[in-house]
Amino acid sequence: MIGVLLVDDQPLVRTGVRSLLEREGDIEVVGESADGRTALADMDRLCPDVVLLDLQMPVLDGLAVLRERRRRADTSPGRHADTRIVVLTTFGEDDNVFAALRLGASGFVLKDAAPRELREAVRTVAAGEALLSPGVTRRVIERLADTSVAPEAAARLDVLTDRERDVLALAGRGMSNQEIGAALHLSPATARTHVGRLLAKLGARDRVGLVVIAYETGLVRPGARD
Repeated sequence: MIGVLLVDDQPLVRTGVRSLLEREGDIEVVGESADGRTALADMDRLCPDVVLLDLQMPVLDGLAVLRERRRRADTSPGRHADTRIVVLTTFGEDDNVFAALRLGASGFVLKDAAPRELREAVRTVAAGEALLSPGVTRRVIERLADTSVAPEAAARLDVLTDRERDVLALAGRGMSNQEIGAALHLSPATARTHVGRLLAKLGARDRVGLVVIAYETGLVRPGARD
């Protein structure tokens, strides 16, 4: 059973999302929060597997929640490390979405997504994967990533082997382990091992973090294609 915390200041939105998620037996909404401050307390109390987080909220907005969560993670490593945050957003909030990805969100779902997409998003993130929709997430990153690369940013890649750089470049384009393996003539298991090493070496939480790093270090440039 996947435990989900809904964080949105609109009761009707929470009611609708709860109804959509609980139509199948593997997802349970364990709590609802109407503002960011309450959400942080509920995350501590309920330890949900997945948090669906609205960005526009009173008291503390979604970005403030992510910043505070990162601060707590830095001071208490491992605390709720398995809780994944998915941002609920619209196309009009692209700037905030990119900031959320930088702050550790595992991806985002559009508020007008189909019910099946919403449920699959929860399952994907709960399984430890990231939401890397080539048509949405990567487009946001490509639009907003700074094309100028600071030397200190590029220097982050110095710890990587040539093969790891190749894997990071492909992961940065949103490729799956299977696609990376096919491109580099590796088995999916070997590609997964390389991705795991990248996460450890670069201190990224998940594959969304690798995408952000690939753009911020200039390894992948805006407009790059698979």
